[in-house]
Amino acid sequence: MLIGGFQKMTMLDYPGKIACTVFTHGCNLRCPFCHNARLVISEASLIDENEVLSYINRRKGILDGVCISGGEPMLQGDLFSFMERVKETGLLIKLDTNGCFPDKLKEAIDRGLVDYVAMDIKNCREKYSLTAGIDTLDISKIEKSVDILMSGKVDFEFRTTVTKELHTPEDFEKIGIWLKGNEKYYIQSFTDSGELIENSSSPLDIQGLKALKEAVLPYIPNTSLRGV
Repeated sequence: MLIGGFQKMTMLDYPGKIACTVFTHGCNLRCPFCHNARLVISEASLIDENEVLSYINRRKGILDGVCISGGEPMLQGDLFSFMERVKETGLLIKLDTNGCFPDKLKEAIDRGLVDYVAMDIKNCREKYSLTAGIDTLDISKIEKSVDILMSGKVDFEFRTTVTKELHTPEDFEKIGIWLKGNEKYYIQSFTDSGELIENSSSPLDIQGLKALKEAVLPYIPNTSLRGV
């Protein structure tokens, strides 16, 4: 598996758990506000998979779980093999995904390889391609992944990273109508990491974030602001 980054311990990435985070290399989307451009469009220095697994084995008495993020982990052909090896340690697995690979997502859930899924919701359907930076994006695959998670077979959350340029309260009302239910939904502001795909994004202030939350709350009551 192509591993472009490894955080040895985090109390933020896996809700309620002490975890480490594996960042895979490569992504099929080109979101202009992506803060991991090094993993997406440039050559990243790769980390040996066996070294990562060795660390996980040594720390399994301290860690609760392993987060697999990216990039987009589902692009990795040997992702399931890596997950199986993590599962052998008895640790939980959280998967971050953009939802473009619903069949692989379903397989991971059906095989019991994942305990928690965080799926990015880029925007309302009408602005999805624009926000994801891909003109030919097949939104039906995103919709299928949403349906798979909302079937209730695994614990999950939806989350949206927002920018002043791409997101409005009207967009979030449409998101609310689309995702209507009692699932966990987090709205988080864009942060400039200095490694962006494009320098065209700026963050919303707290009032702007609250306006987005208010727009979606009538449809998804379990909506929260994250990181503010």
